[in-house]
Amino acid sequence: MYRKAVLLSIFLVLSYGFWLSPDIKQIAAGVAIFLFGMLLLEEGFKAFTGGVLEKILQKSTKGLFKSMSFGVITTTMMQSSSLVSVITISFLSAGLITLASGIGIIFGANLGTTTGAWLIAGFGIKVKISAYAMPLLVFGVILVLQKQKDLKGLGYVLAGVGFLFLGISYMKEGFETFREQIDLTAYAVSGFKGLLLYTLIGILATVIMQSSHATLVLIITALASQQVTYENALALAIGSNIGTTITAILGSISANINGKRLAAAHLIFNAVTGIIAIAMISNLIMLVDWIAQNLDIDNDNYTLKLAIFHTLFNLIGIIVMLPFINRLVTLLMRLLPEKTHAIAEPVYLNKASIELPETAVEAVRKETLNLYHYFFGIICHGLSLRVRDIKSDKPVKEIIESEKKPIPVNIQEEYTNKIKRLYGAIVDFISQANENMTQEQMNEVYELRSAGRLMLESIKGAKHLHKNLSRHLNDPNPYIREEYNKIRYRLGSILRGLAELEKDPDEERIVLPTLEAMRQEMKQADEQFFNDIDQHIRAHHITGTMATSLMNDNSYAKQIAKKLLKIATILFKNRDTTMHEVEQSLQLDEQEIADALRADKNTDKDCSPEEKTDHEDK
Repeated sequence: MYRKAVLLSIFLVLSYGFWLSPDIKQIAAGVAIFLFGMLLLEEGFKAFTGGVLEKILQKSTKGLFKSMSFGVITTTMMQSSSLVSVITISFLSAGLITLASGIGIIFGANLGTTTGAWLIAGFGIKVKISAYAMPLLVFGVILVLQKQKDLKGLGYVLAGVGFLFLGISYMKEGFETFREQIDLTAYAVSGFKGLLLYTLIGILATVIMQSSHATLVLIITALASQQVTYENALALAIGSNIGTTITAILGSISANINGKRLAAAHLIFNAVTGIIAIAMISNLIMLVDWIAQNLDIDNDNYTLKLAIFHTLFNLIGIIVMLPFINRLVTLLMRLLPEKTHAIAEPVYLNKASIELPETAVEAVRKETLNLYHYFFGIICHGLSLRVRDIKSDKPVKEIIESEKKPIPVNIQEEYTNKIKRLYGAIVDFISQANENMTQEQMNEVYELRSAGRLMLESIKGAKHLHKNLSRHLNDPNPYIREEYNKIRYRLGSILRGLAELEKDPDEERIVLPTLEAMRQEMKQADEQFFNDIDQHIRAHHITGTMATSLMNDNSYAKQIAKKLLKIATILFKNRDTTMHEVEQSLQLDEQEIADALRADKNTDKDCSPEEKTDHEDK
């Protein structure tokens, strides 16, 4: 309702302005064309974010200086600090970068956005820029009509630049014509009052247009046409810098807590920078004059002086804030803490990542790992094992012996509130994101989705197993108690192995040999289980009913174990595609494992006791 009221107010004000003067139409049309150009430019650059930008980002943000450089360069290229802010929020939400690196990018983006003012003041105002717009639009539209993604993206970039140039030309001509009818400098306000008033107008204009670039173009064209005083133009530039944070704030609404922290950091940085600029305005004006004089810029070239001022106060803001980045991170983590939910919420999925394929894949991978952590806890508790014990160095047999009481857990409730809900969010995200993905990227997210489905299936088996385990864990019959503890040990050992694999920081780790060893042990334990059951029945240690219950639960355990190993193969695989393919080609199938086990048994059968001992040692 609030947004509709604001939109209606804007429409009414514009309609009154159009009725008041036809020249306002031209200025407003110039702003609209410029903003449309910005949208096309952003759309074009998104076509090139399908892996390249993400890979550059991961290599370019290991350190504060590198993060800032990335922010400066990408914003200079894209001419949109808003786009860089939204992309950075999506990277941070997907866990690709740290909060400190994200803040570094934002600092750099603020400095990078000042290059736009230099281009417009130095080139756009002095040259008939519309002459360059037409060819760019023609070539851009031709390329946009192509089917190839890269050509289409380039077409959007060219058309976007064309519309930017056309918008600047319309605004410039509109202000020049408007000057003949109304002199807006008559409404200039000097002194500190004017500084605060025009800063507020700059904030408001940027919030409405959602682009500090558009506000700056409007300021520079108005200044070039002498429709706004130099003093007031400086205040408008400060306001545009503060107002640009609205895009990051809106972009963080669908982001996780780290995305919200980054948006808050952006607001704090720009607000502090704005306050410094207002407090030091007189000193900054003198410094701008000195720099302009040393660069041989004419004393009355206020547009270039505005560009110097814009760069200068952003640079001062970075210098002031740079030593406090770590403290800022600590403050934001305290003010915006992680929330614990009884119902699982997605941590890494956000709308901004959907249009960035490589980021979307990483978001799905991280969210599937998040799902896995919930799943891991439920499986452990279903076996009456504690997660901290499984992830410790304590031997699994000792853990089994020490945990003789069932851990109370409502598996159905955990499944509904956490596993099913989170898996649904992952499936939903994949269905929206896969339109922009390559076949290889789609295969990867579908594989991750299958890992989630395996988790869902495993939980159902764990629910049945937990019910019987809880009943027999303190059973007076020591034989059935021992068999259930063997099931716990078998699954507990696999969970321990997976915890160690996940803990390994080496992303190029070779996981399949470890998983193959687990599969062979699982197969051997399964065969041993039936031999033990036969002996127990013959010796009348357990009844037929007990044996049936044990065999059913062994079947559940076997299915859970198989699925755990399949899940681990997907989640902990080598990130190097070639190495992973080599691993898969070496993986043994079920028949090969059975043959290997039979060969081991035959070797043991034919060996003397001494040879058998020697063979086991080997």
